[in-house]
Amino acid sequence: MTVVCPTVTAYDTHEYREQIERIQGFARRIHVDLMDGIFTEMASPPIDQLWLPEGIVGDVHLMYQRPVEVMSAVFALKPSLVIVQAEADDAEEAVVMLKQAGIKAGVAILADTEITSLGGIIEQADHVLIFSGHLGYHGGEADLGLLRKVAEVRERNATAELAWDGGINADNAAELITGGITVLNAGGFIQHAPVPEDAYAILESIIKDKQT
Repeated sequence: MTVVCPTVTAYDTHEYREQIERIQGFARRIHVDLMDGIFTEMASPPIDQLWLPEGIVGDVHLMYQRPVEVMSAVFALKPSLVIVQAEADDAEEAVVMLKQAGIKAGVAILADTEITSLGGIIEQADHVLIFSGHLGYHGGEADLGLLRKVAEVRERNATAELAWDGGINADNAAELITGGITVLNAGGFIQHAPVPEDAYAILESIIKDKQT
């Protein structure tokens, strides 16, 4: 079943806490973006200053050029899933480390990255994220043409979760679900809503309508 995963993208610990508090009352699973300021334009706070809320499944998206260098700090957060960028310098090594640590390994693919260029990393992944947003920012537009990558991923990995990040809203969620997406990483649509829980409920209702 498709799930809604509210996204946290923050540039200081105060903003991080605000975004966590905005969603932790209703979210069952969250997606936290961590940025190094190298792979991305913006940087998030040091990892050792962050936390994942108890009782909620926590996914961590490492937008790092060299994720292996911070993996010990990430492990301390006790995430359920860690997603590394396929374009990172040591992505395959990072996936191996995650598997050895008993943590689910995800791979994120930028819009311009072709699946055929990625070697065997897709086959190793528990989760593949199709990225249609702006690195390190909430919002962006959902380029639904990227849904073609769903079939390309499935040719290599029949069991991985398929996630989408970038521009999810009430107008396109149904098409994403129909296109094969099983995790909706919704940032601005929820975080910037007057009542975030209502925005979350809208996406949940769309999932229910599509899957009943």
